[in-house]
Amino acid sequence: MKYLLSLLVIFVVLDGILTRFLIDGDLAREGNPLLQRLVGEDAFLVIKAVGALLCAFILWDIYKHFPRLARVVTWCCVIFYSGIVLWNSSFFL
Repeated sequence: MKYLLSLLVIFVVLDGILTRFLIDGDLAREGNPLLQRLVGEDAFLVIKAVGALLCAFILWDIYKHFPRLARVVTWCCVIFYSGIVLWNSSFFL
């Protein structure tokens, strides 16, 4: 579970980095209206990293009480974010 949560945090941060490069290069736009204004700010990556770590800690706490549920939710999030990272990476090709 630790490796899975680490992978989730890495994917979320990688999504933030790729999004920042794509937005700065006018290759894409942010789809999340809550983060749309923050993408150009320095705090954007900090917010993404802190949010990802907070989610990982919450999922770890859930894992202690409901391990199967936490694994399923974490796997779903990892698959979702890997899709986002692949989508964002496709703009560089």
